[in-house]
Amino acid sequence: MTEAIPWIEKYRPKSLKDVINQEAIVSALTNAIRTGNIPHMLFTGPPGVGKTATAHAFARDLYGDRYVEDGHFLEINASDERGIDVIREKVKNFARTIPMAGPGFKILLLDESDMLTAEAQHAFRRVMEQFSTTCRFVLAANYFNRIIEPIQSRCAVFRFKPIEEDGVRQMVERIAKNEGLEVGEQVVKELYRISEGDLRKVLNILQTASVYSKKITIDLVYRVAGLAAGIEARRMMELALSGNLTEARKLLWQALYVDGVSEREIVSRMYSELFYLPVPETEKARLFSLLGEVDYRISQGATPEVQLMMVLSALYALSGKRS
Repeated sequence: MTEAIPWIEKYRPKSLKDVINQEAIVSALTNAIRTGNIPHMLFTGPPGVGKTATAHAFARDLYGDRYVEDGHFLEINASDERGIDVIREKVKNFARTIPMAGPGFKILLLDESDMLTAEAQHAFRRVMEQFSTTCRFVLAANYFNRIIEPIQSRCAVFRFKPIEEDGVRQMVERIAKNEGLEVGEQVVKELYRISEGDLRKVLNILQTASVYSKKITIDLVYRVAGLAAGIEARRMMELALSGNLTEARKLLWQALYVDGVSEREIVSRMYSELFYLPVPETEKARLFSLLGEVDYRISQGATPEVQLMMVLSALYALSGKRS
């Protein structure tokens, strides 16, 4: 059943001309196919902007629709297989064989290559040198600085940018037409704000929302995405600042454990609302620094409620009230 296909797969670009919002990269890759001058490549940029999809579209344009079945293309996810054994076995076994047809080389996509250990990256560099005539390597990485310099210097670097609002609107309109959805302009704007240029996130939110209703509203988007309305973050911060830490904690508890709001979204909303709180600029600067620390600790596995209570406690301290 095609209805069961995740939309991130259903709407994955089939050709480079279908790739959204990466015009310079598409132009360079199209020219590489035309001239046959194809180097090793490093695709870098934030999640959900089309790095993996572009690699597949490039391979399909180069080899044809059976690019995977005919053995011309292999994708390995380095976040699942991070060690040096993957390089020694899977990568070398694929790269060493000469393709029977096509341009005379294969393509190996190493997705999330920034997750490879340093030892595995050095092994990968040697494989790149050894099999450069029979294989082209495409590395996709969210964090460019985690790729060792010897690999960077052997690749043409393509920097993918976050998808802009027009790109999000283009994709939403296409999906709405194909899936029979009603999506207003304000919903598109909110999807863009929430996604921060991550098109994969937009598709996942839309598909989940479509299960509930064909009319996509802002409230529905918030509910399926597990987001906090701005007023919730503002209210709990105002309660703490007014000296009512107990009520502020109740609101935080409600957001985290009843409404299922993402802790990272609460941090993001606190950051946005902090600009408008009636506190001195010097205190705002200190609170911004604290929010940065809290965001980092949460990302490293710290307990979200405890970390967010640190921010509320800092606001409470500014109230000058003690019970």
